[in-house]
Amino acid sequence: MSESIQRLEPLERKPLTDRTCLVTGSSRGIGREIAFELARCGADVAVNYRSAEQRAQEVTETIEANGETAVPVQADIADPDQVQRMVEEVHDELGEIDVLVNNAGITVDRTFENMTYEDWQTVIDVNLNGTFNCTNAFYEDIKSSEHGRLINISSVVGQQGNYGQANYATSKGGLFAFTRTLALELASHDSTANCIAPGFTETDMLEKVPDRVQEKIREDIPLDRFAEPEDIVGMVRFLASDHADYMTGQVIGINGGMEW
Repeated sequence: MSESIQRLEPLERKPLTDRTCLVTGSSRGIGREIAFELARCGADVAVNYRSAEQRAQEVTETIEANGETAVPVQADIADPDQVQRMVEEVHDELGEIDVLVNNAGITVDRTFENMTYEDWQTVIDVNLNGTFNCTNAFYEDIKSSEHGRLINISSVVGQQGNYGQANYATSKGGLFAFTRTLALELASHDSTANCIAPGFTETDMLEKVPDRVQEKIREDIPLDRFAEPEDIVGMVRFLASDHADYMTGQVIGINGGMEW
């Protein structure tokens, strides 16, 4: 072989080995699949849940059965005191984290004229304030890590709005500005912040939407189907890896071609 021929580096089998990740709301839906994917790539994973203890335990046991490390950690992310307790538990069990995936979210749908302050505040407290609480609590970890990653899971609804979801759309839209600002502030520490905005995805949240409304939504999706959680996790894996070292402050739509 000629000495001038470049040797190709072999692919990394587990690109997230020696990384520690926390995924909020990872007992079900997109968060569950994100936790599985990060673990599959070699990361230690903290599986956050609010009340679904059994589901979180099942996620943890599945990861451990495949030879990786995971711990379930309970916290209502809307409560700063519970988040601080979660930090202590994660540090005791896994050490400082490298990757925070702010995934947890809820909906309380009403047309605006029927929306109460409680409806509004409940969604904002989890989806937006909860993201602040977790990011604030783990900020020093992300900033000091050699592979610091903040990954926020937003929604296409935050980009284009949605009938009956003023609270949800506002909470998810706020994540775009939050992500961009944190990207600027983390850049000097070589840590990144990015945001994924999934389209309508086959989860229990979508199951609550009436069939006639689901059909109308599907008509606006060029690929003519809802996303599966597996459609989202590949981008999370990429953003958590070394391949995304030079990518920060971005909002990435995974929505089947919907305009926004």
